[in-house]
Amino acid sequence: MSAVEPSGSRTRPVCVGDDGALLDAAEAVAADWAALGVRGSFLALNLDTGERLGFDLDEPMPLASVAKVPLALVVLDRIAAGELDPARPVTVDPARSSVGSTGLSAFRHPATVAVGDLLLLMLSVSDNAAADALFGLVPVAEVDARLRAWGCDGIRMRHRMNHMYECAVGAAGNDFSLALELAVRDEQTGLPTIETLDPAHANAGSAAALVELLRRVWGDEIAAPGATAELRRLMGCQVFTQRLACELRADSLRWSGKTGTFLHLRHEIGVVEAESGDRVAMAALTRADRRAGLAPDIELAMGAAARDAFEALRR
Repeated sequence: MSAVEPSGSRTRPVCVGDDGALLDAAEAVAADWAALGVRGSFLALNLDTGERLGFDLDEPMPLASVAKVPLALVVLDRIAAGELDPARPVTVDPARSSVGSTGLSAFRHPATVAVGDLLLLMLSVSDNAAADALFGLVPVAEVDARLRAWGCDGIRMRHRMNHMYECAVGAAGNDFSLALELAVRDEQTGLPTIETLDPAHANAGSAAALVELLRRVWGDEIAAPGATAELRRLMGCQVFTQRLACELRADSLRWSGKTGTFLHLRHEIGVVEAESGDRVAMAALTRADRRAGLAPDIELAMGAAARDAFEALRR
């Protein structure tokens, strides 16, 4: 494995690749992201050969909605153990639920939904209210402890989803534009004003830890096999395909993923599986240096990274 060492006042990404071509591919992705003003980390791993490429693999990052994947795994493991009934009804009241624009978060009236369907809403449309309803059944501390017991030391769970918005309001009032401005400004200083943008206080993880989690889920090497199988199915239901999946749309490919978005963070993790048998797990965790709620060029760059990594790693 080769690496490019940091240099200069602004640290250069440390790139890895298991041969010269894979290292070249990692360096190309890092350069494309830097040209767009994107910092972060990327890792792609062939689940069968073990070959990989990426950069800054172990940098901890606030996860935003990517945290819903480990939450789902713990809930599904409890279901598989018979400790939680997937048909159990849960009532979510919008007056007391979590901020969000999809699913139950956008409802105006109370709704009663089964636990199994809360999982579907959480992973398919990234429903924050569904996620926090599940946290009401399986508390944050329990999720974090279960991850520790499974050896997932590179992923930490510290708060419910709505806490991200509570911290943003605490720093910027109800001015989301100001919160975004603070996030971008603080990116330069390294001193987050918004607590949930600090990896020491946020739900956090690294690209390496997240890809290892995916590897274990796809290999049925963590939790109960019924839990991992259902997590794979639910991640295949995600409706958002504008990031890693945008250049992997083909009848011969299947993408199962989960995005995460908060202020200047745009993430996605997932696995692409080809009819040929190739399987590649990926994690892309990004921080933008611009005050823009929408950044299709960044999302397209994430998609290009996924395409190039898949082509480089398939055998």
